[in-house]
Amino acid sequence: MYQSVTQMRVRYAETDQMNVVYYGNYAQYFEVGRVESIRQLGYTYKDMEHSGVIMPVVEMHVRYLRPATYDDLLTVKTTLRELPTDHRIEFFQEVLNEAGKLLCAGTVKLFFLNAGDRSKTQMPAAMRQSLMPYFQ
Repeated sequence: MYQSVTQMRVRYAETDQMNVVYYGNYAQYFEVGRVESIRQLGYTYKDMEHSGVIMPVVEMHVRYLRPATYDDLLTVKTTLRELPTDHRIEFFQEVLNEAGKLLCAGTVKLFFLNAGDRSKTQMPAAMRQSLMPYFQ
């Protein structure tokens, strides 16, 4: 299993009139968590694109439990429970506040696609190599 942790602070523009983070922003928090989890492996999403592979989101499920507010320091936990064996990858994600309380949790499924023709492909070899030690 591979897990990474990323922190970010809620910006004023991400809140509504009630000083609560707008629910749609959690998708962006999840994205930051995924991108940074790949970066923590020593590989970047930009590297993946340069190798001709893109990763569109094909499915996302989110449960909202508690609100985040302006200036809260959030922790995004991103977990890969399984090493992908085909064109799919699924991230399990949680957003917690400074007190460690779970604010929201969800899963995001993405596909590995060839950038040129959008056909399904495998995870890039360099990314797989970086993940292998976590799944042995």
